[in-house]
Amino acid sequence: MGFELARVQEIAEREAASLGLEVVEVEMRGAGKGRTLRIFIDKPAAGVIEPADAGAGGKPVGVTHEDCANLSREVGTILDVEEAVPGGSYVLEVSSPGLDRKLSRAADFERFTGSRVKVTTRNPVNGSRHFAGRLESFRDGCLTLDVTPLSKKPDDTAAQKMEIDLANVEKANLVPQI
Repeated sequence: MGFELARVQEIAEREAASLGLEVVEVEMRGAGKGRTLRIFIDKPAAGVIEPADAGAGGKPVGVTHEDCANLSREVGTILDVEEAVPGGSYVLEVSSPGLDRKLSRAADFERFTGSRVKVTTRNPVNGSRHFAGRLESFRDGCLTLDVTPLSKKPDDTAAQKMEIDLANVEKANLVPQI
Protein backbone atom coordinates (compact mmCIF):
# COMPACT_ATOMS: atom_id res chain seq x y z
CA MET A 1 0.00 0.00 0.00
CA GLY A 2 1.41 3.40 -0.99
CA PHE A 3 1.21 6.69 0.82
CA GLU A 4 -2.21 8.35 0.51
CA LEU A 5 -2.19 12.03 1.46
CA ALA A 6 -6.01 12.13 1.36
CA ARG A 7 -6.18 9.39 4.03
CA VAL A 8 -3.74 11.27 6.27
CA GLN A 9 -5.72 14.48 5.76
CA GLU A 10 -8.98 12.75 6.72
CA ILE A 11 -7.40 11.41 9.93
CA ALA A 12 -5.93 14.83 10.76
CA GLU A 13 -9.24 16.62 10.07
CA ARG A 14 -11.22 14.18 12.22
CA GLU A 15 -8.85 14.56 15.17
CA ALA A 16 -8.51 18.34 14.73
CA ALA A 17 -12.31 18.75 14.78
CA SER A 18 -12.49 16.81 18.06
CA LEU A 19 -10.06 19.39 19.55
CA GLY A 20 -11.90 22.43 18.15
CA LEU A 21 -9.29 22.98 15.43
CA GLU A 22 -9.29 22.96 11.64
CA VAL A 23 -6.73 21.59 9.22
CA VAL A 24 -5.48 24.22 6.79
CA GLU A 25 -3.06 22.05 4.83
CA VAL A 26 -1.29 18.69 4.91
CA GLU A 27 1.90 18.10 2.95
CA MET A 28 4.66 15.50 2.71
CA ARG A 29 8.15 16.79 1.93
CA GLY A 30 11.37 14.95 1.24
CA ALA A 31 12.11 11.30 0.59
CA GLY A 32 13.58 8.29 2.34
CA LYS A 33 14.67 8.94 5.93
CA GLY A 34 14.37 12.70 5.38
CA ARG A 35 10.57 12.73 5.01
CA THR A 36 8.57 15.34 6.88
CA LEU A 37 4.79 15.25 7.20
CA ARG A 38 3.52 18.77 7.93
CA ILE A 39 0.05 19.55 9.22
CA PHE A 40 -0.95 23.20 9.45
CA ILE A 41 -3.84 23.96 11.81
CA ASP A 42 -5.91 26.94 12.83
CA LYS A 43 -8.77 27.75 15.14
CA PRO A 44 -12.03 28.69 13.46
CA ALA A 45 -12.14 31.85 15.62
CA ALA A 46 -8.50 32.84 15.03
CA GLY A 47 -8.01 36.58 15.10
CA VAL A 48 -10.98 37.11 17.42
CA ILE A 49 -10.20 38.81 20.70
CA GLU A 50 -11.09 36.94 23.88
CA PRO A 51 -12.83 38.94 26.61
CA ALA A 52 -10.51 40.61 29.09
CA ASP A 53 -9.64 38.70 32.24
CA ALA A 54 -9.93 40.92 35.29
CA GLY A 55 -9.64 44.09 33.21
CA ALA A 56 -6.21 43.21 31.81
CA GLY A 57 -7.32 43.57 28.18
CA GLY A 58 -8.26 40.89 25.69
CA LYS A 59 -5.90 38.59 23.86
CA PRO A 60 -6.09 37.16 20.35
CA VAL A 61 -7.46 33.65 19.96
CA GLY A 62 -5.09 31.51 17.94
CA VAL A 63 -3.26 28.21 17.78
CA THR A 64 -1.20 27.50 20.88
CA HIS A 65 1.81 25.28 21.43
CA GLU A 66 -0.49 23.02 23.45
CA ASP A 67 -2.90 22.72 20.48
CA CYS A 68 -0.03 21.62 18.23
CA ALA A 69 1.32 19.15 20.80
CA ASN A 70 -2.10 17.61 21.45
CA LEU A 71 -2.90 17.15 17.77
CA SER A 72 0.58 15.82 17.04
CA ARG A 73 0.23 13.22 19.79
CA GLU A 74 -3.26 12.12 18.67
CA VAL A 75 -2.60 12.07 14.93
CA GLY A 76 0.86 10.53 15.30
CA THR A 77 -0.54 7.62 17.30
CA ILE A 78 -3.32 6.95 14.78
CA LEU A 79 -0.98 7.21 11.79
CA ASP A 80 1.40 4.72 13.39
CA VAL A 81 -1.30 2.26 14.48
CA GLU A 82 -3.06 2.35 11.11
CA GLU A 83 0.28 2.38 9.24
CA ALA A 84 -1.03 5.30 7.20
CA VAL A 85 2.48 6.52 6.36
CA PRO A 86 4.29 3.49 4.93
CA GLY A 87 7.94 3.57 3.95
CA GLY A 88 9.78 3.85 7.22
CA SER A 89 10.50 6.78 9.46
CA TYR A 90 9.22 10.32 9.03
CA VAL A 91 9.02 13.48 11.11
CA LEU A 92 5.58 14.81 12.01
CA GLU A 93 5.33 18.59 12.36
CA VAL A 94 2.13 20.31 13.48
CA SER A 95 2.05 24.11 13.43
CA SER A 96 -0.07 27.16 12.77
CA PRO A 97 -0.22 28.46 9.21
CA GLY A 98 1.48 31.71 10.28
CA LEU A 99 0.55 35.32 9.72
CA ASP A 100 0.83 34.95 5.94
CA ARG A 101 -1.59 32.04 5.93
CA LYS A 102 -2.26 30.34 2.60
CA LEU A 103 -5.81 30.67 1.25
CA SER A 104 -7.03 27.88 -0.99
CA ARG A 105 -10.59 26.83 -0.17
CA ALA A 106 -13.79 28.81 -0.68
CA ALA A 107 -14.25 28.81 3.10
CA ASP A 108 -10.85 30.54 3.50
CA PHE A 109 -11.89 33.40 1.23
CA GLU A 110 -15.27 33.74 2.96
CA ARG A 111 -13.66 33.78 6.40
CA PHE A 112 -11.00 36.35 5.56
CA THR A 113 -13.23 38.81 3.71
CA GLY A 114 -11.99 42.30 4.64
CA SER A 115 -8.37 41.15 4.98
CA ARG A 116 -5.41 42.21 2.87
CA VAL A 117 -4.28 39.46 0.47
CA LYS A 118 -1.75 38.71 -2.26
CA VAL A 119 -3.06 36.70 -5.20
CA THR A 120 -1.28 35.10 -8.15
CA THR A 121 -3.51 33.89 -10.97
CA ARG A 122 -2.91 31.07 -13.44
CA ASN A 123 -4.03 33.22 -16.36
CA PRO A 124 -3.68 37.00 -16.62
CA VAL A 125 -6.58 39.20 -15.54
CA ASN A 126 -6.50 42.65 -17.16
CA GLY A 127 -2.92 41.98 -18.26
CA SER A 128 -1.50 40.98 -14.86
CA ARG A 129 -1.14 37.81 -12.81
CA HIS A 130 -0.05 39.39 -9.49
CA PHE A 131 -2.36 41.40 -7.25
CA ALA A 132 -2.39 42.78 -3.73
CA GLY A 133 -5.41 44.33 -2.10
CA ARG A 134 -8.32 44.01 0.26
CA LEU A 135 -10.60 41.01 -0.20
CA GLU A 136 -13.97 42.72 -0.46
CA SER A 137 -16.18 39.68 -1.00
CA PHE A 138 -16.38 36.07 -2.09
CA ARG A 139 -19.57 34.90 -3.82
CA ASP A 140 -20.40 32.13 -6.28
CA GLY A 141 -16.77 31.04 -6.70
CA CYS A 142 -15.57 34.57 -7.46
CA LEU A 143 -13.49 36.83 -5.23
CA THR A 144 -13.67 40.60 -5.48
CA LEU A 145 -10.54 42.54 -4.59
CA ASP A 146 -9.96 46.23 -4.18
CA VAL A 147 -6.52 45.94 -5.80
CA THR A 148 -3.43 47.58 -7.06
CA PRO A 149 -1.54 45.23 -9.40
CA LEU A 150 1.99 44.69 -8.06
CA SER A 151 3.36 45.64 -11.47
CA LYS A 152 1.79 49.14 -11.44
CA LYS A 153 3.99 52.20 -11.59
CA PRO A 154 4.22 54.24 -8.34
CA ASP A 155 2.51 57.26 -9.96
CA ASP A 156 -0.57 55.18 -10.89
CA THR A 157 -2.36 54.95 -7.54
CA ALA A 158 -5.98 54.55 -8.63
CA ALA A 159 -7.48 51.53 -6.90
CA GLN A 160 -9.72 49.21 -8.87
CA LYS A 161 -12.18 46.45 -8.24
CA MET A 162 -11.02 43.14 -9.61
CA GLU A 163 -13.08 39.97 -9.93
CA ILE A 164 -11.11 36.73 -10.04
CA ASP A 165 -12.58 33.25 -10.36
CA LEU A 166 -11.36 30.92 -7.62
CA ALA A 167 -10.49 28.38 -10.34
CA ASN A 168 -7.98 30.92 -11.73
CA VAL A 169 -6.20 31.42 -8.38
CA GLU A 170 -2.80 29.76 -8.42
CA LYS A 171 -1.66 31.07 -5.04
CA ALA A 172 -3.20 33.33 -2.38
CA ASN A 173 -1.92 34.41 1.02
CA LEU A 174 -2.94 36.81 3.76
CA VAL A 175 -0.76 39.90 4.05
CA PRO A 176 0.20 40.40 7.72
CA GLN A 177 -0.82 43.75 9.16
CA ILE A 178 1.14 44.59 12.25
